[in-house]
Amino acid sequence: MSETSARLLRLLSLLQLPRDWAGPELAQRLGVSGRTVRADVQRLRDLGYPVVATRGNVGGYRLGAGANLPPLLLDDDEAVAVTVGLRTATGGAIAGIEEASLRALAKLEQVLPSRLRRRVSTLQTYTVPVPRDDTGPTVDTEVLMALAAVCRDRERLRFDYADNSGAATVRAVEPYRLVNWGRRWYLFAWDLDRDDWRTFRVDRMRPRIPTGPRFAPRELPDDVAAYVSSRVSAAAWRYRTRVTVHAPAEVVGMRISPAVGVVERIDEQTCVLDTGADTVETLGAYLGLLDADFDVTGPPELVAYLRRLTARYARSTPPTPDR
Repeated sequence: MSETSARLLRLLSLLQLPRDWAGPELAQRLGVSGRTVRADVQRLRDLGYPVVATRGNVGGYRLGAGANLPPLLLDDDEAVAVTVGLRTATGGAIAGIEEASLRALAKLEQVLPSRLRRRVSTLQTYTVPVPRDDTGPTVDTEVLMALAAVCRDRERLRFDYADNSGAATVRAVEPYRLVNWGRRWYLFAWDLDRDDWRTFRVDRMRPRIPTGPRFAPRELPDDVAAYVSSRVSAAAWRYRTRVTVHAPAEVVGMRISPAVGVVERIDEQTCVLDTGADTVETLGAYLGLLDADFDVTGPPELVAYLRRLTARYARSTPPTPDR
């Protein structure tokens, strides 16, 4: 009986890999006959595991989705990764997920072997989290799941939305992606009324159910995350500037995060950096990190600050000795 149980666990571990397994291949891996493989597959089905059989030259066995969630097998690294992830999720930005994470964490840690429990405990003991700058908004789990579903099913969505000023509007969109940035979640969608791509804060959304008809997908920007981060940052900037940088766009692009600014190529040795920040001091720091010559024409507050900064740097260094 113990030999059969061990073989079933080994078979289940193989079937959990995202691929199809031919019967002869499984028999070779397990060191048994094809008949035994078929019998073991039936035993797993009797235990509630949805093992799907496919026919044909490339047919075989794979683990499908069932009505109930059967027990899963995790290797050592997977178990540690899930445990650490659950502990992190207990302080996350998704409302209601903390309690579920704690329940799942308690179940997992109860059955962790001592060697893995020690690895997780060591990581927790010697890790010091830095407190967040702010608590940040939380999003409702049901809203997040509903948005993911309409993105998957390509269904139009109408929702109530509160903008930065708190004004309430009703928006109609074709939803494409959810983007997670720190503690904030955003929906990236095509705004049907404005005929353009838009980004929406999920914590400010209230979806209207039922959803609309299905839509034909549009071509997405090359990098959705960069697109969203650049526009989310720009929306909050107090000061904006367009700076001519005397360096190749590829070089400047490697030194500037998409959240900081957008680089536009002029020629092989010149580009324009469209950037901004809440303070001119932060803008001055960004420009100093470019390590290249640049021309600034505005805003006046930034020009004045750079002049003061230039004089300060000049005073802080000794004069060049005469040769």
